[in-house]
Amino acid sequence: MPLENILTEMKKAISEITDEQALNEIKTKYLGKKGIITEFSQKIKDLPLEEKKTFGANLNKIKTVATNLIDEKRLDLQQAILNKKLENESIDISLPATKIPFGSPSIMEKIIEEIEELLMSMGYDVVDGPEVEEDKYNFELLNIPKGHPARDAQDTFYLQDEEILLRSQTSPVQIRSMLAGKGQKPIRMICPGKTYRRDSDDATHSHQFMQIEGLLVDHEVSLSDLKGTFDIIAKKLFGKDCQTRFRPSYYQFTEPSVEMDISCHHCKGQGCHICKNTGWITVSGAGMVHPKVLENCGYDPKKWQGFAFGFGAERLAMVKYGINDLRVFYTNDLRESQIFDRKEMD
Repeated sequence: MPLENILTEMKKAISEITDEQALNEIKTKYLGKKGIITEFSQKIKDLPLEEKKTFGANLNKIKTVATNLIDEKRLDLQQAILNKKLENESIDISLPATKIPFGSPSIMEKIIEEIEELLMSMGYDVVDGPEVEEDKYNFELLNIPKGHPARDAQDTFYLQDEEILLRSQTSPVQIRSMLAGKGQKPIRMICPGKTYRRDSDDATHSHQFMQIEGLLVDHEVSLSDLKGTFDIIAKKLFGKDCQTRFRPSYYQFTEPSVEMDISCHHCKGQGCHICKNTGWITVSGAGMVHPKVLENCGYDPKKWQGFAFGFGAERLAMVKYGINDLRVFYTNDLRESQIFDRKEMD
């Protein structure tokens, strides 16, 4: 076949095909390894030197045009297939759309956000700290010296020579905040975060849980300030009719120490299985910051006072949403979001 006839014959062949398989066969016939254009390329070496340049240039032009012809035909065939499909298919735009499920905040996330937003409106800062902690921040500066039985009771995850550990509480963040204040600055902060203790996982215990601790250090701070703060938090989470009370307790890092209770939202204080017939549910431990802790962090206890409190986020969520197994918060049980949605609608 003369070189000048290649494109003419190729155009005629392409115009007659109706599917991509036939197009691929034409591509192989003209541009394949043993194709017509490829065979002409192999003849260049045998041509006289003065003809090689002209012949090679013409052949390259033919090859480019041939490639473009095939690509254009392929697009035409694909468009024809699409047009035929659209003709045979119709869409009724009046039909309701497909319902697409979407996620919602987890109960734990919602509880933490509620408390953060409330306390930030009261002037508190949200502060974070390391989960892998030093012993001095987790115990010693909190008035829990080495050898103290509280260290055994915490069942701590030690990582290195009882000096590096997974924090068993978020109180170390409070210590770091006071140290940063250098005994000169008032502090209002909360520190939500993960904590770790050696415990068997069951309906009411977990080796990992979320704490939300708060600290206020200033001049002339009293236990009544703590009571007022707790009362505001309780009414925000459990409703304006929620009642609160303090009971004496003991913690190594606060003096005096209290446990904070709320009236049972289920029986309205009358007594039921949820509150063990007491009418009250314990949700937090708290107290005035121990003078020794203030002193350890550079604050003169004769000039500065403070209060600290701590909530278990899972505990708050279980009470608020009527959940009796905290493992729900750490699984992919979609009923968790349904519980949250129902409570929000109520």
